[in-house]
Amino acid sequence: MLDQLENQFTKYEIARIIGARALQISMDAPLLLKISEKELEDINFNPIEIAKKELLSEVLPITVNRPLPKKKEAKIKKLTKEELLEIKKKEKEAEKIKEIEAEKEIEKSSNKEAPAHAAEAKEDEKLDVEEVEEKKVAADAEIMELASPEDEAEEASESSEEEGI
Repeated sequence: MLDQLENQFTKYEIARIIGARALQISMDAPLLLKISEKELEDINFNPIEIAKKELLSEVLPITVNRPLPKKKEAKIKKLTKEELLEIKKKEKEAEKIKEIEAEKEIEKSSNKEAPAHAAEAKEDEKLDVEEVEEKKVAADAEIMELASPEDEAEEASESSEEEGI
């Protein structure tokens, strides 16, 4: 019976149309088909069956809008391993250049200050660079830590302190 409509609509669209029309009929909307009293009694005044008959007779003024995805003209190029390695090398070179520039700035400022202070600044700079690299490695590896019950207890105590409890 409804197999005829499956060429035109999906089963989900058919269900949606029948459900919407059955709801209208149950709310005393006028019937779009002339159905005799005997037929209505046979289907026990079931609004779903009435909606099915109306759908099969194609008298429903209901349309189906199927939005389709928009086409993108830009094609995504898949990078090879060699290209990825080149990109990483360029990033490392850029980082080295930044480090050298930072060292030059430290040397310029250290010329004005004591030489011992410049050595300490360079060591601090190296430690900062190492910390940044460790953070980048952690971000690249996408390591996630599991929350422990102690962490949740700490967060709960912090939030209660903020609320003034």
